[in-house]
Amino acid sequence: MEFRQLRYFVAIVDHGSLSRAALVLHVAQPALTQQLRQLEEELGAQLLHRSAQGVVSTEAGNIFYEHAQAILKQVADARAAVVQSTTRPSGSVSLGLPHSISGALALPLLTASRARYPEITLQLTEEITGSLTEQLKSGRLNLAVLFDEIPAGHFHTTPLVEEDLMFICRTGSGLAPPGAALTLSRALASTLILPARQHGVRPLLEQAAQAAGLMLGPILEINSLAILRSALLADLGATLLPVAPLLADIERGAMTAWKVAEPAVTRQVTLCASRNIPLTNASAAIAKLVREVTEDLCARGAWPGARLTV
Repeated sequence: MEFRQLRYFVAIVDHGSLSRAALVLHVAQPALTQQLRQLEEELGAQLLHRSAQGVVSTEAGNIFYEHAQAILKQVADARAAVVQSTTRPSGSVSLGLPHSISGALALPLLTASRARYPEITLQLTEEITGSLTEQLKSGRLNLAVLFDEIPAGHFHTTPLVEEDLMFICRTGSGLAPPGAALTLSRALASTLILPARQHGVRPLLEQAAQAAGLMLGPILEINSLAILRSALLADLGATLLPVAPLLADIERGAMTAWKVAEPAVTRQVTLCASRNIPLTNASAAIAKLVREVTEDLCARGAWPGARLTV
């Protein structure tokens, strides 16, 4: 298997056509077809379905595409690590953020990165935590922000903040508690709008409930933050989330948040990097910047419900 075959295959999938990929790669289409055929013969599997409309990956092709992408990225990172200066880092850095974190961290980090490191291209990916973990393991991400359940031994970790989970519902909802705080038992008995189990919040709540000898009540599963927000505003239920992703609605009075007590529920937010893939100078610079931006946000009270982890 040759490196160029990986590059050719990824280009074909990305462009959905052998002819378009040949133009972009500046390779004759018959030569491209031959390389693809050799690759499929070596792997013993059909990687693409061909039709008059173009090409689509087979199941085997989807698996190989993910690995090929990771290999190409690692090679690009290796080249960048050799040529870039330690005092003026440059190149591309991919950072994964969970949906519930991006609202607090993404824009401040992009702004700081542009000001501090104009020669670094920061690529932000917003995904569910399960997907971020797999992408970080495979090398498709250089860095990722993850929560409590981090696979042991896989990652270097830098603690960032401890974040409160709050009971949030539409202002004036019948689900609202009578006081300024409520027990975990009462919160879990409400109709809750929560993401599925592959999201970081859901397993954390299930563990907290189990530890307290409690059961979760009725649950509406919604994985989209935008749809979850709409469901809250429609008073279909309440949620247990950090306030950051819903802060705009809370500040304008459309939603209200309450602290949960007896016991409180918190999560640890951690910056992770692979133990098996060395960080480039650019990636190391962004990792340091993530910590600095986090410290600044907490100091200014711009990340509500978060406390810096020392």
